[in-house]
Amino acid sequence: MTKQLDGKVALITGASKGIGRAIAVYFAQQGAQVAFTYLSSVEKGQQLEQELSAFGTKVKGFRSDASIYTEAEKLVDEVVAEFGKLDILVNNAGITQDGLLMRMSEQQWDQVLAVNLKSVFNLTKAATKPMMRAKTGSIINMTSVVGIKGNAGQANYAASKAGIIGFTKSVALELGSRNIRCNAIAPGFIETEMTDALDQKQVDEWRKAIPLRRGGSPEDVAKATAFLASEESAYITGQVLQVDGGMLT
Repeated sequence: MTKQLDGKVALITGASKGIGRAIAVYFAQQGAQVAFTYLSSVEKGQQLEQELSAFGTKVKGFRSDASIYTEAEKLVDEVVAEFGKLDILVNNAGITQDGLLMRMSEQQWDQVLAVNLKSVFNLTKAATKPMMRAKTGSIINMTSVVGIKGNAGQANYAASKAGIIGFTKSVALELGSRNIRCNAIAPGFIETEMTDALDQKQVDEWRKAIPLRRGGSPEDVAKATAFLASEESAYITGQVLQVDGGMLT
């Protein structure tokens, strides 16, 4: 039986944990050849490479800092040399440095903007070269509901994620004529290792505010990402898909 992403080559940034890891696993299950990046944890990167290889598809992890343009350019060149092409780019790498604006340092602002927003510019610019040669491609950028509605204590994160939305829509307009699509996904309250550290009462309050009365799973986001990466969404570009259980409805 044909799988959703058979024959596709995907590059996923920030895949050593959480949502990025779930996307890498689901893509491999759906037949994609997967290149992924990690930065701090070499061990987690190696573990993921072994796990994905068990699905019988070609896999390779790359240690790369998405916030540095020269590294992004080198990464894309290496992926194309290794896999022969690049069909799908998932810009998932991201961090938080939360704090009220009055106490937020310039470094906290700059670091979040560099990792969350500049990385999307870096990888997208580098990936458009092989995609334009092939006259096809799907770029999926991970934004957040916080980029749509804002959040106290996350001015830097919200600005970076809102910037991704504007960038996505602009790229969709620029590259549509080359048959390259660009969309964004805005996850809501997704239960990952990060949310495990939250107070249970706080988590319960979050869940009550969501129409579906539950947090999302990384797999929920992975399935939406695979849809936007696949030919099933061939006539969809420039859109923001909210995977939030109705949180912002």
